[in-house]
Amino acid sequence: MRVEVFYFEDDGHIPNNPTFPVLIYRHAFTEPSHIEQTFHAHDWRNSWVDGIFDFHHYHSIAHEVIGILEGHATVQLGGPLGKTFTLTSGDVLILPAGTGHKALDTSRHFRVIGSYPDGQDYDTLTGQTSERPENLQRIRQVMRPTQDPVFGDHGPLFEHW
Repeated sequence: MRVEVFYFEDDGHIPNNPTFPVLIYRHAFTEPSHIEQTFHAHDWRNSWVDGIFDFHHYHSIAHEVIGILEGHATVQLGGPLGKTFTLTSGDVLILPAGTGHKALDTSRHFRVIGSYPDGQDYDTLTGQTSERPENLQRIRQVMRPTQDPVFGDHGPLFEHW
């Protein structure tokens, strides 16, 4: 498994996260059917299975992990001024609160699972001016998770967060 680490700046619309970087665990799972069970075992719950929205959005009250169950996608992270990535089955994307993300293109059979530390609730914000400054305060208040979604009480999350 390879870990990629990325920081994104606030662009005035998408705040991103001033403290924690985005982490991509490449090929974290050889058997994607184990992703949900692993996330839940490490207390990342409140899960859903679907795709990734095709508009820029972020969450201000929770960090999010996305595991690629099937297919592949090109996603943009960090908002309209961010960077594009290709994610494939078995990859894991850890998004700190505030990080913009959007699917640009997906394979026909593309499915992901999303989960949140301690089963937290989440919001969906799109970078509207009216969301500030309250969203910036909420993002700063989201604590570091107690478990890495893939490795539990150890792992890359604790090396970079």
